[in-house]
Amino acid sequence: MEHQMLWFLCLLALPGLIASGSIGQSRSVGKRQTQGTIVNGIEIESMKVNCRVTSRFANYVITSQAINHGSTAQEVVFDVEIPKTAYISNFLLTVDGVPYPGNIKDKAIAWKQYRKAVARGETAGLVRASGRKMEKFNIAVNIRAGSKVSFELTYEELLKRHLGKYEIVIKIKPKQLVKQFEIEADIFEPQEISMLNAQASFISGDMTQVIEKSFSGKKGRVYFNPTIDQQQTCPTCTKSLLDGDFTITYDVKRDTVCDLQVVNKYFAQFFAPKNLKNMVKNVVFVIDTSGSMAGKKIKQTKKALFKILDDIKPDDYFNFILFGGHVKAWKNSLVQATSANLQEARVFVENFGVTGATNLNGGLLEGINILNKAHEVDPRLRNNAPIVIMLTDGEPTVGETNLTQIRTNVKNAIQGKFPLYNLGFGEDVDFNFLEAMSLENNGAARRIYRDNDATEQLQGFYEEVANPLLTDVEFQYPKASIQALTENRVKQFYEGSEIVVAGQLTDGGKKGFKADVTGRGAGQDLVTTCLVNEEEMEKTLRERGHMFEDHIERLWAYLTIQQLLEKRTKANNEKEINDLSAKARDLSVKYKFVTPLTSMVITKPGDPDDPLAIADKPGEEEMAELQKKPRRTIVLPAQQFPPTSRVPPHPQAPPAHVTGVDGDPHFIIEVPEKDDAVCFNINEEPGVVLSLIQDPDTGITVNGQLIGDKNHENGKNKNTYFGRLGIMNRKTGFTLEVTPQNITLRLGMKGPIFSWLDQVTLRQEGVTVTIIPTQKLMVSMDDGATMVVVLHHVWKKHLVHQDFLGLYTVDNHKMSPRTHGLLGQFFHSFDFEVFDVRPGSDPKKTDATMLVKNHRLVVTRGSQKDFRKDPWLGSDVSCWFVHNNGDGLIDGSHTDYIIPSIF
Repeated sequence: MEHQMLWFLCLLALPGLIASGSIGQSRSVGKRQTQGTIVNGIEIESMKVNCRVTSRFANYVITSQAINHGSTAQEVVFDVEIPKTAYISNFLLTVDGVPYPGNIKDKAIAWKQYRKAVARGETAGLVRASGRKMEKFNIAVNIRAGSKVSFELTYEELLKRHLGKYEIVIKIKPKQLVKQFEIEADIFEPQEISMLNAQASFISGDMTQVIEKSFSGKKGRVYFNPTIDQQQTCPTCTKSLLDGDFTITYDVKRDTVCDLQVVNKYFAQFFAPKNLKNMVKNVVFVIDTSGSMAGKKIKQTKKALFKILDDIKPDDYFNFILFGGHVKAWKNSLVQATSANLQEARVFVENFGVTGATNLNGGLLEGINILNKAHEVDPRLRNNAPIVIMLTDGEPTVGETNLTQIRTNVKNAIQGKFPLYNLGFGEDVDFNFLEAMSLENNGAARRIYRDNDATEQLQGFYEEVANPLLTDVEFQYPKASIQALTENRVKQFYEGSEIVVAGQLTDGGKKGFKADVTGRGAGQDLVTTCLVNEEEMEKTLRERGHMFEDHIERLWAYLTIQQLLEKRTKANNEKEINDLSAKARDLSVKYKFVTPLTSMVITKPGDPDDPLAIADKPGEEEMAELQKKPRRTIVLPAQQFPPTSRVPPHPQAPPAHVTGVDGDPHFIIEVPEKDDAVCFNINEEPGVVLSLIQDPDTGITVNGQLIGDKNHENGKNKNTYFGRLGIMNRKTGFTLEVTPQNITLRLGMKGPIFSWLDQVTLRQEGVTVTIIPTQKLMVSMDDGATMVVVLHHVWKKHLVHQDFLGLYTVDNHKMSPRTHGLLGQFFHSFDFEVFDVRPGSDPKKTDATMLVKNHRLVVTRGSQKDFRKDPWLGSDVSCWFVHNNGDGLIDGSHTDYIIPSIF
């Protein structure tokens, strides 16, 4: 069994241990009998989180010990969530006193060792992205009866100040009662602590006294150590109360502008002065109003805009730009936030609707142009803090659609004068593009998750940038003192945040070391010089006691790696990307950080080349083992395609949604009107060809042929997948055959054949074909849906599975209402109702009754994988599963869709 260690985002969560079997007997703990300390034969003897923070740099050690009381071997799973901003720096697995240490390696090398471990059937793990703010680390170990296992995971991060406080969120879910449960946080801040709070979402009232918290001067402490009785939901219950968020927040005193710390040959400067006057801001909101924003997204966006209009300050200036197929500005210039203008803006927000395609380039350039023009024609606005905030849920479809060209256009228009913040709404957006564009324009990108709290997410982001205090902040240090330096220029500084600059000093750098800080504020400029008080610093270090000594050096390394990866994101050429990757990788290996460029191999004692497990997902580096020949880059001229005729789009196209089929094979149908999804499987024999999409009006047809496991003939394995796809336009003669080995463009009887290692772009009027090497193929028809074919590359020595394909469609609302097929029939709106939600036969899943197409069906809540954005790991899509080959959901029987040939 291949176990995966999961990568996640900004908080921290406590481990749970899982085993297979039945719940054990009651066990005596303390003065009374309690149940639930043994589950499936496994007892968690202890579970601890130790968090030590020095000057905002946090070091966490999570330990857990378990013993197998069963009579047979049991599998124990260590499952813990960590902040997405954190880097794992150590892992130690100990089984019956024998240690298995973790080693950080280049990811390509580690990935190969991981695959070998999987092939031998040994315990193995993977770290991957799988949540909004968390990364999940997961490893399974098989232990003998009576044996003991302990896990120790270490990770580190720089705490970021957010709305006036630093925050640690510990997501607790141990899954069973724990004999000794403990969270201990020790905080040491040379500036002295000004406030410290701790609370748990799962306790209330008198139970809050279980949390101990105290702070004095430079030191603070939080301690949480609930007994077995306090963990129980009721006196006789075996279920644990510990299920939720444990949150620690604190801030430091800011009596001076300067906080410059030097330890050994490294320094860190923390800049967040108080008593600065808020600057007036000029803000332009650029809002996507394309058809895909219809329904819940646009309602949540409007609700957030109404709240923002309530909070905007009277002296501020603002404007709205809407972009769908066309670009529309609310006003021709910036307007002041007077009562009359705010009321008119509310009416505008209330009344605008969604329509058409996505002219992202036009919308952004219009917003930038209005901001630039305002600064040119009105001298009063030049001293204000300018900001552009864009919200979109998709990729550009009209106007300029080349993402590289859009980035160039935007960068040339802004010219470094103000920041651009991009908000990506939902999972379908190309977040890498938005992030790169923000980073190269002094801003940041944020993903807005399509949840019930999306309005609060949008509003929360605005609060972060609502109060600019300084612009063009720069930190200057003596050149002779500096050997290495993180980013020392920041375009805008906001109330409640903090700027951190770190560096490495030369051998004589400490002598006369200082920092000159400049910035432009409201009404006057900031100019100050910060000096190091070496005597005070040495005294402070002696006070620190238990804290680790190299925290400033590791803070510098952490921040440097983070900024190198950001530069890599916005880099435009391969050489620059490779150079930045090499620097980040070398630092990651040196400081033993698991980053996107490194992985952790857990080795057997005395055998560093024999891996037990590995962290992190495969990337471009390890894909080299798949490449047996040089990669080709091919662009065919337009005339190699036959001409296409245009079919007018359906005049009242409903909101775009995603349909897809992947895996065994699993069909996923998103229903935006319900903010939900339905799914079903088709169980047929290898070799069967299924009609997936058939549109008689546009001529577009897609069929797929099933393949089975390698040894499906012996009847032991019943899995089937799509191993061949045919994508056609019968009106134009365009025919594309896709297999896991090749992509063949049929022009008449013959055509060019490409491999999945080729980087290919083919374009004619009406169709674009793009191969993203070793990952996916995109076929975009201007007057029809965009097809995304995902390649699933199975390790070549896999005993069961073989390479297969997944198919997804977007912009399918462009297809005609007569479109049919297993996927095509769901391209346009359909309704269903779910009620009577109840426990199902599987205790982990719920059943319900669904009314759809005049049928009453029993459905089960589950999830399927969507691999469009990440072909390796995918993302989970919650859906109502319709049983029996989709019977009652699809038109007719699934056998009606079996056809004789792929073409």
